[in-house]
Amino acid sequence: MKDENQGAGALAVGNVVLDAARAALDGLRTTWDPRRVDEWVKAILSRNGRVVVTGMGKSGLVAQKIAATLASTGCPSFFMHPAEALHGDLGMVTPDDSILGLSNSGESEEVVRILPSLLRMGIPIAAITSRPESSLGQAATWTFGYQLPQGEGCPLDLAPMASTTLQLVWGDLLAGSLMAQRGFTKDLFALNHPGGTLGSKLLKTNLLMHQDWPKVTPGASLMEVLKTMSDGRLGMTSVMDGQALLGVITDGDIRRALERAEKQGENPLSLTAEQVQSRNPASIDEQALALEAAGEMESRKITFLMVLRNGAPCGVIHIHDLLAAKVL
Repeated sequence: MKDENQGAGALAVGNVVLDAARAALDGLRTTWDPRRVDEWVKAILSRNGRVVVTGMGKSGLVAQKIAATLASTGCPSFFMHPAEALHGDLGMVTPDDSILGLSNSGESEEVVRILPSLLRMGIPIAAITSRPESSLGQAATWTFGYQLPQGEGCPLDLAPMASTTLQLVWGDLLAGSLMAQRGFTKDLFALNHPGGTLGSKLLKTNLLMHQDWPKVTPGASLMEVLKTMSDGRLGMTSVMDGQALLGVITDGDIRRALERAEKQGENPLSLTAEQVQSRNPASIDEQALALEAAGEMESRKITFLMVLRNGAPCGVIHIHDLLAAKVL
């Protein structure tokens, strides 16, 4: 007998998949218990260990994603394969840790078989499952359930589809709640993502600036200015009177000063830094995002900014620093 789904078009199959996921998500919105989530979050925050996420098959793949999300948002976490746990990897779990187990049925053999050991160790268990009455659900202190009113959405009703979507959503819901209660900030996100595009855009200016930058005094000769700029390799130098910033000098400032000297019949070698400088240079606070520094440079069509701490200069950030950090 020909299967009723055989030959079905993408539109029909896609709608079944989407409708199943939507129905399950709509149900979760009205049934999830924020008090239970708060209880789990408080328990996690009160412990010094990690959240060990486990699951078998497709649930295991979702568990790996949840562990990665938790770890990247301030909650130490890792994925433990339940089959490997049965053969020694359970030793990775310490008494300070907690378990987050995933199983749609709540009866995945490998997951269920590690439960007695975890309970004997006194490890608190949370579960994401569609069956709170299952072995996993019963062993858990916190059960985060969901329902599949229109099934998985699979054309054969065999492959996990809507269930893994709901598991992912539960993982994000728990991670988001932990972030909020932990007080996780953009700065901490950037610290955990030093190689990522998102993290780089959240870096503070003071993490990229040059703390040792070119400086000359107001009376420095043009030759001193040129040597300082060459040694500094930033295409600029600041003009400082002690700790006070008087101005900056760029290649453009020098060209303009030379043109003025030629028109006025002056010897350009007699020029001093004070005569060449541009006053009131563009600046940015050290706590500003590097992304803000990039925007300031682009809008002014300049290549660097003086960085200020409480109004006083503390560094220089160059466009090359932003490029190297992948802010631009």
